[in-house]
Amino acid sequence: MHLDVTTWSHVFKLDPDKELSDEWLERICLSGTDAIIVGGSTGVTFDNTVDLMSRIRRYEVPCVLEISDQDAIAPGFDLFFIPMVLNARDPQWIVGNHQKALREYGAILDWNQVMTEGYVILNGESTAAKMTQADTALDIKDVEAYARMADRLLHCPILYIEYSGAFGDMALVKRMRDLLHQARIFYGGGIDSPDKARQAAEAAHTVVVGNAVYEQPEQALATVQAVRDVRAHQPS
Repeated sequence: MHLDVTTWSHVFKLDPDKELSDEWLERICLSGTDAIIVGGSTGVTFDNTVDLMSRIRRYEVPCVLEISDQDAIAPGFDLFFIPMVLNARDPQWIVGNHQKALREYGAILDWNQVMTEGYVILNGESTAAKMTQADTALDIKDVEAYARMADRLLHCPILYIEYSGAFGDMALVKRMRDLLHQARIFYGGGIDSPDKARQAAEAAHTVVVGNAVYEQPEQALATVQAVRDVRAHQPS
Protein backbone atom coordinates (compact mmCIF):
# COMPACT_ATOMS: atom_id res chain seq x y z
CA MET A 1 0.00 0.00 0.00
CA HIS A 2 1.55 3.30 -1.13
CA LEU A 3 0.79 6.23 1.20
CA ASP A 4 3.29 8.58 -0.45
CA VAL A 5 1.04 11.05 -2.27
CA THR A 6 3.93 12.10 -4.50
CA THR A 7 3.58 8.74 -6.26
CA TRP A 8 -0.16 9.04 -6.87
CA SER A 9 -1.29 9.82 -10.40
CA HIS A 10 -4.96 8.77 -10.16
CA VAL A 11 -7.46 8.71 -7.31
CA PHE A 12 -11.19 8.21 -7.03
CA LYS A 13 -13.21 10.45 -4.72
CA LEU A 14 -16.30 8.75 -3.27
CA ASP A 15 -19.13 10.64 -1.60
CA PRO A 16 -20.58 9.07 1.58
CA ASP A 17 -23.94 10.65 0.77
CA LYS A 18 -24.27 8.85 -2.59
CA GLU A 19 -25.28 5.25 -3.26
CA LEU A 20 -22.72 2.86 -4.72
CA SER A 21 -23.36 -0.87 -5.01
CA ASP A 22 -20.95 -3.43 -3.61
CA GLU A 23 -20.23 -4.61 -7.14
CA TRP A 24 -19.20 -1.16 -8.36
CA LEU A 25 -17.28 -0.40 -5.19
CA GLU A 26 -15.27 -3.58 -5.71
CA ARG A 27 -14.51 -2.65 -9.32
CA ILE A 28 -13.42 0.83 -8.24
CA CYS A 29 -11.19 -0.45 -5.44
CA LEU A 30 -9.58 -3.11 -7.65
CA SER A 31 -9.20 -0.80 -10.66
CA GLY A 32 -5.56 0.02 -10.05
CA THR A 33 -6.26 3.54 -8.80
CA ASP A 34 -3.68 4.82 -6.34
CA ALA A 35 -6.13 5.73 -3.58
CA ILE A 36 -9.73 6.37 -2.60
CA ILE A 37 -10.62 9.73 -1.08
CA VAL A 38 -13.83 9.81 0.96
CA GLY A 39 -15.47 13.22 1.05
CA GLY A 40 -18.32 15.40 -0.15
CA SER A 41 -19.79 18.87 0.08
CA THR A 42 -23.16 18.05 1.62
CA GLY A 43 -24.87 15.28 3.56
CA VAL A 44 -21.64 13.90 5.02
CA THR A 45 -22.18 12.38 8.48
CA PHE A 46 -20.19 10.25 10.88
CA ASP A 47 -22.40 7.25 10.16
CA ASN A 48 -22.26 7.31 6.37
CA THR A 49 -18.53 8.10 6.46
CA VAL A 50 -17.78 5.11 8.70
CA ASP A 51 -20.04 2.88 6.61
CA LEU A 52 -18.24 3.75 3.36
CA MET A 53 -14.82 3.46 4.99
CA SER A 54 -15.61 0.01 6.36
CA ARG A 55 -16.69 -1.17 2.90
CA ILE A 56 -13.52 0.18 1.28
CA ARG A 57 -11.42 -1.48 3.98
CA ARG A 58 -12.16 -4.90 2.44
CA TYR A 59 -9.57 -3.99 -0.17
CA GLU A 60 -5.89 -3.02 -0.06
CA VAL A 61 -6.27 0.40 -1.67
CA PRO A 62 -5.23 3.41 0.48
CA CYS A 63 -8.25 5.13 2.03
CA VAL A 64 -8.20 8.86 2.80
CA LEU A 65 -10.73 11.04 4.59
CA GLU A 66 -11.06 14.58 3.25
CA ILE A 67 -12.55 16.41 6.20
CA SER A 68 -15.35 18.82 5.34
CA ASP A 69 -17.35 18.45 8.58
CA GLN A 70 -15.74 17.90 11.96
CA ASP A 71 -18.71 15.79 13.05
CA ALA A 72 -17.76 13.28 10.32
CA ILE A 73 -14.18 12.79 11.55
CA ALA A 74 -13.71 9.07 12.06
CA PRO A 75 -10.72 6.85 12.90
CA GLY A 76 -9.56 4.05 10.64
CA PHE A 77 -8.36 6.00 7.60
CA ASP A 78 -4.78 5.86 6.33
CA LEU A 79 -4.53 9.63 5.87
CA PHE A 80 -6.60 12.71 6.66
CA PHE A 81 -6.68 15.59 4.16
CA ILE A 82 -7.54 19.03 5.57
CA PRO A 83 -8.79 21.40 2.85
CA MET A 84 -8.10 25.12 3.23
CA VAL A 85 -10.16 26.94 0.59
CA LEU A 86 -7.80 29.78 -0.18
CA ASN A 87 -10.26 31.78 -2.30
CA ALA A 88 -13.20 31.39 0.10
CA ARG A 89 -14.89 34.62 1.14
CA ASP A 90 -16.14 32.86 4.26
CA PRO A 91 -13.10 32.59 6.58
CA GLN A 92 -14.61 29.56 8.29
CA TRP A 93 -13.40 27.54 5.27
CA ILE A 94 -9.87 28.92 5.51
CA VAL A 95 -9.12 28.65 9.24
CA GLY A 96 -12.35 28.77 11.26
CA ASN A 97 -13.56 25.19 10.95
CA HIS A 98 -9.99 23.99 11.33
CA GLN A 99 -9.55 25.75 14.67
CA LYS A 100 -12.78 24.22 15.96
CA ALA A 101 -11.72 20.74 14.87
CA LEU A 102 -8.29 21.11 16.49
CA ARG A 103 -9.87 22.38 19.70
CA GLU A 104 -11.77 19.09 19.82
CA TYR A 105 -9.29 16.60 18.35
CA GLY A 106 -5.88 18.30 18.19
CA ALA A 107 -4.42 16.52 21.22
CA ILE A 108 -5.18 13.04 19.89
CA LEU A 109 -4.35 13.45 16.19
CA ASP A 110 -1.50 11.48 14.69
CA TRP A 111 0.09 14.32 12.76
CA ASN A 112 1.96 11.88 10.54
CA GLN A 113 -1.42 11.07 9.01
CA VAL A 114 -2.52 14.67 8.43
CA MET A 115 -1.96 16.65 5.21
CA THR A 116 -3.22 20.09 4.25
CA GLU A 117 -4.69 20.84 0.84
CA GLY A 118 -4.57 24.38 -0.45
CA TYR A 119 -7.87 24.45 -2.37
CA VAL A 120 -8.66 26.85 -5.20
CA ILE A 121 -12.27 26.45 -6.39
CA LEU A 122 -12.82 27.82 -9.90
CA ASN A 123 -16.37 26.77 -10.88
CA GLY A 124 -18.71 29.34 -9.39
CA GLU A 125 -21.76 27.15 -10.06
CA SER A 126 -20.50 24.25 -7.96
CA THR A 127 -21.93 23.35 -4.57
CA ALA A 128 -18.47 23.73 -3.03
CA ALA A 129 -18.11 27.28 -4.40
CA LYS A 130 -21.51 28.32 -3.10
CA MET A 131 -20.96 26.75 0.31
CA THR A 132 -17.60 28.45 0.81
CA GLN A 133 -18.61 31.68 -0.97
CA ALA A 134 -15.55 31.23 -3.14
CA ASP A 135 -14.35 34.13 -5.27
CA THR A 136 -14.14 32.39 -8.63
CA ALA A 137 -13.76 35.54 -10.77
CA LEU A 138 -9.99 35.12 -10.84
CA ASP A 139 -7.46 35.90 -13.54
CA ILE A 140 -4.26 33.97 -14.14
CA LYS A 141 -2.25 36.20 -11.78
CA ASP A 142 -4.76 35.60 -9.00
CA VAL A 143 -4.50 31.83 -9.37
CA GLU A 144 -0.71 32.01 -9.56
CA ALA A 145 -0.70 33.97 -6.30
CA TYR A 146 -2.85 31.32 -4.60
CA ALA A 147 -0.58 28.59 -5.95
CA ARG A 148 2.48 30.31 -4.53
CA MET A 149 0.66 30.90 -1.26
CA ALA A 150 -0.11 27.19 -0.92
CA ASP A 151 3.35 26.11 -2.05
CA ARG A 152 5.79 28.60 -0.51
CA LEU A 153 3.91 30.46 2.23
CA LEU A 154 1.73 27.74 3.76
CA HIS A 155 3.88 24.76 2.69
CA CYS A 156 0.83 22.70 1.74
CA PRO A 157 1.89 19.37 0.24
CA ILE A 158 -1.14 19.52 -2.08
CA LEU A 159 -2.55 22.32 -4.25
CA TYR A 160 -6.04 21.16 -5.21
CA ILE A 161 -7.51 22.91 -8.26
CA GLU A 162 -11.23 22.18 -8.16
CA TYR A 163 -13.71 22.77 -10.97
CA SER A 164 -16.30 20.36 -9.49
CA GLY A 165 -18.89 19.50 -12.13
CA ALA A 166 -17.11 21.17 -15.06
CA PHE A 167 -13.95 20.38 -16.99
CA GLY A 168 -11.46 23.13 -16.33
CA ASP A 169 -8.70 25.00 -18.12
CA MET A 170 -5.85 22.50 -18.46
CA ALA A 171 -3.44 25.17 -19.70
CA LEU A 172 -3.99 27.01 -16.42
CA VAL A 173 -3.51 23.81 -14.41
CA LYS A 174 -0.23 23.04 -16.18
CA ARG A 175 0.98 26.59 -15.65
CA MET A 176 0.35 26.20 -11.91
CA ARG A 177 2.18 22.88 -11.92
CA ASP A 178 5.24 24.41 -13.56
CA LEU A 179 5.63 27.17 -10.97
CA LEU A 180 5.35 24.94 -7.88
CA HIS A 181 8.46 23.96 -5.95
CA GLN A 182 7.25 21.26 -3.54
CA ALA A 183 3.45 21.01 -3.65
CA ARG A 184 1.68 18.47 -5.84
CA ILE A 185 -1.25 19.54 -8.00
CA PHE A 186 -4.42 17.51 -7.60
CA TYR A 187 -7.00 18.33 -10.28
CA GLY A 188 -10.70 17.52 -9.94
CA GLY A 189 -13.70 18.42 -12.07
CA GLY A 190 -15.55 17.10 -15.08
CA ILE A 191 -13.38 14.06 -15.76
CA ASP A 192 -15.99 11.74 -17.27
CA SER A 193 -14.00 10.07 -20.07
CA PRO A 194 -10.54 8.62 -20.77
CA ASP A 195 -9.80 11.55 -23.10
CA LYS A 196 -10.39 14.14 -20.37
CA ALA A 197 -8.41 12.01 -17.94
CA ARG A 198 -5.47 12.04 -20.37
CA GLN A 199 -5.66 15.83 -20.73
CA ALA A 200 -5.76 16.25 -16.96
CA ALA A 201 -2.86 13.82 -16.45
CA GLU A 202 -0.74 15.87 -18.85
CA ALA A 203 -1.42 18.99 -16.77
CA ALA A 204 -1.64 17.86 -13.14
CA HIS A 205 0.35 15.51 -10.94
CA THR A 206 -2.75 13.69 -9.71
CA VAL A 207 -6.13 13.27 -11.40
CA VAL A 208 -9.22 13.03 -9.18
CA VAL A 209 -12.31 11.30 -10.60
CA GLY A 210 -15.52 11.76 -8.62
CA ASN A 211 -18.97 12.36 -10.10
CA ALA A 212 -18.36 10.06 -13.06
CA VAL A 213 -18.28 7.09 -10.67
CA TYR A 214 -21.99 7.63 -10.09
CA GLU A 215 -23.01 8.98 -13.50
CA GLN A 216 -20.83 7.07 -16.01
CA PRO A 217 -19.11 4.29 -14.05
CA GLU A 218 -17.64 2.42 -17.02
CA GLN A 219 -16.07 5.64 -18.28
CA ALA A 220 -14.83 6.37 -14.78
CA LEU A 221 -13.07 3.00 -14.60
CA ALA A 222 -11.44 3.62 -17.98
CA THR A 223 -9.78 6.78 -16.64
CA VAL A 224 -7.32 4.68 -14.61
CA GLN A 225 -5.66 3.16 -17.67
CA ALA A 226 -5.81 6.48 -19.51
CA VAL A 227 -3.78 8.16 -16.78
CA ARG A 228 -1.35 5.24 -16.65
CA ASP A 229 -0.78 5.55 -20.40
CA VAL A 230 0.13 9.22 -20.03
CA ARG A 231 2.50 8.52 -17.14
CA ALA A 232 4.21 5.74 -19.11
CA HIS A 233 5.19 8.23 -21.81
CA GLN A 234 6.27 11.05 -19.51
CA PRO A 235 9.93 11.43 -18.47
CA SER A 236 10.56 10.22 -14.94
